[in-house]
Amino acid sequence: MAAIDTTRSAAVSPAGAVLNLMSRFVAAVSDWNDARVTRKSLLRLSARELDDIGLSASDIDMIARRGRT
Repeated sequence: MAAIDTTRSAAVSPAGAVLNLMSRFVAAVSDWNDARVTRKSLLRLSARELDDIGLSASDIDMIARRGRT
């Protein structure tokens, strides 16, 4: 059985396209900033503190990027 979504218009207005683009840009900048803050915070920790939370220095970039797709 197929379902058709009738709540969305097939045509996208130019204003809607611009708002969508701006929204995606703001989300990308926000994601980048979250990763930057996370990386900066983790880099401030000593090797002992990282070990206490189950991380190593080599894990920091992977953890900081995890939220971005």
